[in-house]
Amino acid sequence: MEQRRQMGLSGTIAVVMGESIALGIFLTPAAMAKSLGSPALLASVWVGMGLIAMCGALCYSELAVRFPHAGGEYVYLREGYGGRVAFLYGWMSAAVMDPGLAAALAMGATPYIFSMMGISQHMRLWVPALLLIGLAGINYVGTRLSRRVMSAANLLKVGVLLCLVAWAWFSGHSTIDNILPLVHRRAGSEPIFAAVASATVAAFFSFGGWWEAGKIAGEVRNPRRNLPLAFTCGVLLVTLVYLLVSFAFLSVVPLDRIVSNTAFVAQFGEALFGSLGGRVLSACVLLSVLGGMMAMTMAAPRVYYAMARDGAFFSIFGRLHPRFGTPANAVLLQTGLALLVLCFGAFDRILSFIIFSAICFLALSAASLFRLKEPVQRWWYPAAPVLFLLGCGAINLLILMHDPLPALLGLLAVLCGDPIRHFFFSSRQSAAAQIPEQTLP
Repeated sequence: MEQRRQMGLSGTIAVVMGESIALGIFLTPAAMAKSLGSPALLASVWVGMGLIAMCGALCYSELAVRFPHAGGEYVYLREGYGGRVAFLYGWMSAAVMDPGLAAALAMGATPYIFSMMGISQHMRLWVPALLLIGLAGINYVGTRLSRRVMSAANLLKVGVLLCLVAWAWFSGHSTIDNILPLVHRRAGSEPIFAAVASATVAAFFSFGGWWEAGKIAGEVRNPRRNLPLAFTCGVLLVTLVYLLVSFAFLSVVPLDRIVSNTAFVAQFGEALFGSLGGRVLSACVLLSVLGGMMAMTMAAPRVYYAMARDGAFFSIFGRLHPRFGTPANAVLLQTGLALLVLCFGAFDRILSFIIFSAICFLALSAASLFRLKEPVQRWWYPAAPVLFLLGCGAINLLILMHDPLPALLGLLAVLCGDPIRHFFFSSRQSAAAQIPEQTLP
């Protein structure tokens, strides 16, 4: 069976925006604003990171058009550097990064569910597990259903965020005086270099996930048109939402009243909605996290599916469900590993150890444009990939300067995938290389 192209432009944009706009939009603006101490600096960091993300989106849109197959970065790395580098990325995704991120998002959503529904703390582990299983079930039974649910969730999420912005300004709770003067740094701000560095890293993580659309490229209709539009429009919309929401937050809660991330969310909710503020904001946060989880649960299993199709993974994960047409076994694998990570409670450590390597693979994917047989002839080339590579390099340098040990240990864990590939999958990959990949028009 071959994958059917069922994803339109709106669904693909939802994937781009879904994982980017998640828990971070309610937490990072407070920390960024407090350290930077200036609304103008906050806007500059958001716009600067939006520019870097747009450069990456242009690179990925070109790669997705040239290789419109399931797998995203795995496919780009395979075409640019061969099966060895591609397998290391797939190994990192399947064994470590995707399960850890899914578990972290599920656990991050749990306190907000407790806040809304008053659930007993004895359900602390069961609630995130049920979230993971429920989203896996939606993705298991069909791309059409999962696309509709994800598009609806992310459209509602963006609508709710814009309504928060509008309510803040038109209800009289916000004042322009809270964000003036725009340029002057408030007392208590961090030293400028440290503040910009920490805010840049936080902004990079808040934008993270826009590249997920490449993983579902094998199911996108008219990929030559829809994929570039989805990448670029998605990143532009994410940047706009972050700017609007950040300034709405600051217009309600001035910089000198920000104490911490979580306290800031409570302050904002109470200012806008009074005693119901906690529950209203909890519902907004929960909606954002669920939209991100839905996008990830749809995109991540396509990497394992692509690897299995190449012979670089167990063949059972390269099969589509005979009725639903989804990579059902890959969905079950991703969910099962996420549940395992959840039980061990290791997701925080996993993410801190693996983020350095993930950024390396992002940069390598964009750099594969320089290794294509047919040169890129776009107005933005080579400026966009060069700027994106510089941005990724700067973020990784900041990570190494802050805490190098987890980054280096994570890189070592990724490299451990090489002997695994050699002993388990090298013969399978050689055999699979003889079978050309088929795609639907």
